[in-house]
Amino acid sequence: MKKQVHLYFTGTVQGVGFRFTVEDIANSLTVSGWAKNLRDRRVEVVAEGEEEVLLEFLEKINQHFSRYIKDTEINWRPASGEFKDFQIKY
Repeated sequence: MKKQVHLYFTGTVQGVGFRFTVEDIANSLTVSGWAKNLRDRRVEVVAEGEEEVLLEFLEKINQHFSRYIKDTEINWRPASGEFKDFQIKY
């Protein structure tokens, strides 16, 4: 079943290639959505895909950036179907 996950990553998540790595992970798993730096130094991510794929997506992000992520806010929602690919928003 397709779902959407809305994430806020806190820690040293800007200036370390976070969004670009998240984009690479998303593309390798066929996850759609976007990642964006926020003014408060967090990174916001909205991702859609099969639930098990999104869980793998989260696991890979956490493995890659475990020393940089201090906290992750996770909100699950039904998929909207609005995304065709994964992009970095500016």
